[in-house]
Amino acid sequence: MTRPIRAVALISGGLDSMLAARLIQDQGVHVEGLNFYTGFCVEGHTHAIRRHDRDRPKRNNALWVAEQLGVPLHIVDVVEDYKDVVINPRHGYGQFMNPCLDCKGFMVARAREWMEQHDFDFIITGEVIGQRPKSQLRRSMPIVARESGAGDRLLRPLCAKLLEPTLPEREGWVDREQLLDWSGRSRKPQIELAEAFGFEDYAQPAGGCCFLTDPYYSRKLRDLWQARGERRYELDDIMLLKVGRHLRPRPHFKLIIAREEGENRFLQGYRRAFTHLEPVTHPGPLCLLDGEASDEDLQLAARLVARFSRGREAPSVTVAVAGAGGADRRELSVPPLPVEQVPQEWYIT
Repeated sequence: MTRPIRAVALISGGLDSMLAARLIQDQGVHVEGLNFYTGFCVEGHTHAIRRHDRDRPKRNNALWVAEQLGVPLHIVDVVEDYKDVVINPRHGYGQFMNPCLDCKGFMVARAREWMEQHDFDFIITGEVIGQRPKSQLRRSMPIVARESGAGDRLLRPLCAKLLEPTLPEREGWVDREQLLDWSGRSRKPQIELAEAFGFEDYAQPAGGCCFLTDPYYSRKLRDLWQARGERRYELDDIMLLKVGRHLRPRPHFKLIIAREEGENRFLQGYRRAFTHLEPVTHPGPLCLLDGEASDEDLQLAARLVARFSRGREAPSVTVAVAGAGGADRRELSVPPLPVEQVPQEWYIT
């Protein structure tokens, strides 16, 4: 070819995609990164809000990886287009609400489109055979290549020697002998290679990078759809599922109760959209009420908010209740609901 070979790497922010991109960089290929924002990403949301995550670096890990590699990173918002993947996955869900195989096919298809639009030659991913139970199986990898339209322009450097040679290998754009043959769930090879490359700071893989793999988040998403009677969501819906303690004391409404100061501040931004409750006489959490509530329901909600305030042992707690945007504000003096009167089935999380 008369110009340098160019590859686009799917950069999730994890170690695998960083290593895969670096392996190809070291063969003299020009690499640029591509990251898709779906709204379900873990990094950069609750880690920046919650106090118990304060020791974690507050950063976008995909940007961090690109900086370590010295490559440009293109971040693409796919929130709207990704909805169909979550709501109607052709290949079904994994253990929870994770449509991993459909997700991988979606990402690679978008990468193929980007590759063609920007005159790049092939796609890099950080997949390892057997590392993930649905999308990274030997039998599922050809499905992704086929359904995404990427075909043999999809290169998986970390396990390439266990797969059929791709176009970049056959054409000599990359040397197959310098690619790897990893399989299984062990992280030891990745950690050793990271040390060899001099990478000392990288995201840990525990829990994955997507909230849809989390059992508690998945339960809240199913509850949201059940309450609405249909599968649909907006970005604010899925953001709120990441924050607070969610309880559904009645089928027609649920409460989102902040667990700490950072979540309190985050939920403040939604007071214009929801009926909300907050203790007045004692320190305590802001609570959003999602649904329609009668006066009797509001009494129950106020007692629950009092239960989670510092006045939980007091005879009564005054709780302010206001409609969306602060309309019709009033104060209710209520006894906190005893813990034994809060059934476990009320907790969505």
